[in-house]
Amino acid sequence: MEEAFLIVGLGNPGKDYAATRHNVGFMALDRLAKRLGIEWEASKKFTSRLAKGRQDGNTVFLSKPQGYMNLSGQSVAPLAQYYQIPNGRVMVVVDDLDLPLGAVRMRPSGGTGGHRGLDSIQGLLGKDDFPRLRLGIGRPESNRDVSSFVLGKFAEAETELLEKVLETAADQIACWVLQGIGQAMNNYNGDFSPTEKKTDDEIRRDDHSEGDGA
Repeated sequence: MEEAFLIVGLGNPGKDYAATRHNVGFMALDRLAKRLGIEWEASKKFTSRLAKGRQDGNTVFLSKPQGYMNLSGQSVAPLAQYYQIPNGRVMVVVDDLDLPLGAVRMRPSGGTGGHRGLDSIQGLLGKDDFPRLRLGIGRPESNRDVSSFVLGKFAEAETELLEKVLETAADQIACWVLQGIGQAMNNYNGDFSPTEKKTDDEIRRDDHSEGDGA
C-alpha cells in the first residue's frame, strides 16, 4: 500500500549557517534529496524549502523549515496536516549536543533534549509520538559558549567523520521508509566517533534528557 512520509531537517536558513553544526539536519536532507534526484523549491505556504520524490512506491516529502528554529512546528504541523501524514510517518532529523560527532541515533518517540526546534514541533503536533533521528555534534570545551559552538562550522579534521554520518543518515532514513523504524534502528544506530562508546542506558538517558538546547 502506498504511503506518504514527511522527513524534516532542522537548521537555520541562510548561507552564513550552511555548514554549521546546528545545520546538520539540513545537510542530511540535502544528501537524501541528491540521492532521490529531486530539487528544492520554496514554499511560502509552509515557510519551508520543500522537495517531493518517490521511494519504493511511496511518496516522500522533504522539508527544511525556513523560519526561526524555535518556530519550526509552525512549518511542520501544517505540512503534515495538509498531506494527512500521521505523526508516525513524520521523521525529524536534528543535531544533538549530548551525542558525540559520529553518533547516529533514531528513535520512535521521546523527549526533546531541550532542543528548541523539537520543542516547537512536539508542541504543535500535540504528542511526542513522531520519530526523530539525532545526529551527534558533541559539546564544546568547558570554556566555550554553547551557542557559538553550535553556530560554528565543522573543523576540517571532522570532515571525514561528518561524511560518514550524512551517508549513514540517508541510508537509515531510506531503510525507515522501506522497512520500518525497528529495522532502521537495528541496522544503523551506532557511534562512529573515536571516543568511548556509550552504554544502552546512557543512550536512553540522552533521549529523555533536558540538557542545553539551541
